Amino acid sequence: MLYYIFNWLDKTYDFPGAGLFQYISFRAAAAVITSLIITLIFGKSIINFLKRKQIGEDIRDLGLEGQLQKKGTPTMGGLMIIAGILIPTLLFARLDNIYVILVIVTTLWLGFIGFLDDYIKVFKKNKEGLRKRTKLTGQVVLGLIVGSTLYFHPDVVIREKSETHAFVQSNNLLRENIYERARVKFSAESKKSAKTTIPFVKNNEFDYTSLIGWAGPNAKKYVWLVFIPIVIFIITAVSNGVNLTDGLDGLAGGTAAVAASTLGLLAWVSGNIIFADYLNIMYIPNTGELTIFISALVGAAIGFLWYNTYPAQVFMGDTGSLTLGGIIAVIAIILRKELLIPILCGIFLAENLSVVLQVSYFKYTKRKYGEGKRIFLMSPLHHHFQKKGYHEAKIVQRFMIVAFMLAVITIITLKIR
Repeated sequence: MLYYIFNWLDKTYDFPGAGLFQYISFRAAAAVITSLIITLIFGKSIINFLKRKQIGEDIRDLGLEGQLQKKGTPTMGGLMIIAGILIPTLLFARLDNIYVILVIVTTLWLGFIGFLDDYIKVFKKNKEGLRKRTKLTGQVVLGLIVGSTLYFHPDVVIREKSETHAFVQSNNLLRENIYERARVKFSAESKKSAKTTIPFVKNNEFDYTSLIGWAGPNAKKYVWLVFIPIVIFIITAVSNGVNLTDGLDGLAGGTAAVAASTLGLLAWVSGNIIFADYLNIMYIPNTGELTIFISALVGAAIGFLWYNTYPAQVFMGDTGSLTLGGIIAVIAIILRKELLIPILCGIFLAENLSVVLQVSYFKYTKRKYGEGKRIFLMSPLHHHFQKKGYHEAKIVQRFMIVAFMLAVITIITLKIR
């Protein structure tokens, strides 16, 4: 909104300072500050409101140390995060950008599903919340919307390098003209593509069309049959992964902030022709605008941590955890970095796998030996370490260290091939 107002003021009246809104870096900084103000200043009021309405967490006794002390702690704090994301985005981002529209839709969609889940748990006194099938259906529908948009929308394009001509021409340009040197290395026209990025591989681009090469020369027409189900799987897996991670004070919010910060950097370089040329990565026009949204997300997550770190004054609930996970998944897919998710989101993957392995192994051993056995003391994984006697604050700090290490590894994949 403010982008358009100040752009008009700059062009019409040459208004002093209005030109700053043309810069993504300035708008991203403004988004971070605004989201922090929203969550930090208004966060306490929201928590007090939740307390007055008796919107507290009903803790299930799992025999964990300090667990029952959390009973009655306000939940649905994810509303703070959603407000901290959407308000700065609406103020500072370009709202005609297809990628910004997609992440806003993702935020509202999963935020609504998570809100329904929390509402049923709190007000209907149903500990199971929204039925798993209903929740999964909502995630699948979102995956269909995101996958179809990314595959069919005309604005979702990339610019490929034109190797020979561009190399000769760029070397003939003045060394100081960095932009021109980068521009001529990429094709003049943007094009639709089903390509994505593979980490640690020299020729690091993978075309989904190759998965249906058996379909012959018309394979490109049907690649959406593969692409959309993959998008659905990724969104469902990551959103549920963050949801499972949200079991200790500050864990989901902190690890999500680290992952989002990394995606913000990837969005900035992928949408900048100079950095894309320097790093020799895929140039995806207009993805730089996502930096504003991601900055708002990081600011909201950090502001929320002010009240969510141990001992937590508020929990994000499914309203926040499902939303954060879905956003991270969608942004990674938009940036064509979805194959980096196992690295970047390693914490969420480990939490997910710990539950899958625990349940599968228990069922297998019960069927085979008549008695179910467990791999972990308890799942998800963070509860295993609680059972081993670690304080939850120490578990969160160590998980955050691992998350930071995984973020660094994700970033260096840009050059290590």
